[in-house]
Amino acid sequence: MTYQNHQGNRSAMAISALVALSIAGLANAQDASLFLRAPQNSQGLSLENSSFLYRQLPPEARPRELQKHDIITVLVDFRSRFLSEGDAQNRKRSNLTAVLADWIKIEGGSLKPAPQSDGDPTVSGTLNSQTRVQSDVELSDSLTFRMGAEVVDIRPNGNLVIEGHLNIRNNEEHWQISLTGIVRREAIQADRTVSSDSITQLSIDKKELGQVRDGYARGWLARYYDRFKPF
Repeated sequence: MTYQNHQGNRSAMAISALVALSIAGLANAQDASLFLRAPQNSQGLSLENSSFLYRQLPPEARPRELQKHDIITVLVDFRSRFLSEGDAQNRKRSNLTAVLADWIKIEGGSLKPAPQSDGDPTVSGTLNSQTRVQSDVELSDSLTFRMGAEVVDIRPNGNLVIEGHLNIRNNEEHWQISLTGIVRREAIQADRTVSSDSITQLSIDKKELGQVRDGYARGWLARYYDRFKPF
């Protein structure tokens, strides 16, 4: 009886030892995980200390901080719509009646009354005026293009002053576009593009020269007439 109890105790101890070893092995396997392992520095987990596939980019492929004379791409998409309506109506009627009852004359160096032998002069008139003005103005503009711009200055707060010029000549047609403005560094994308909506103090100057422009351009007389409008 004593021998059987001793055998049972030894079996129970062996089973307990196996369970303990299994738990210890499982704990070691969990501790070996890169996500559960305590980081070697105080910055926490990152791709550099937790990924087997992470490789640093070579220095020439890393994004560089924008500096003066660097080039960025500006995406211009300007759209505007203006609508104005006006209606004015004015009516006026005036009646005038004037009678010159007395007048004077100079006789012998003194002023004397001048009798009106033909009767008192009379002025009478009627003025009817009616004016009605109705005007409708609707303007719609659209300007879409992309162009390169150079960082010409960096403000103390980090904002970039950009400037770009585009000059295209195709036979007799000539297009000139100039762009200036100020943009935040954070608004520039990783591929060094920025939307025109993010540029403050944006100034765009676009000129067209050539046969197409001459076809719809106003002459000097029409410009003078539209400016001063004599009638």
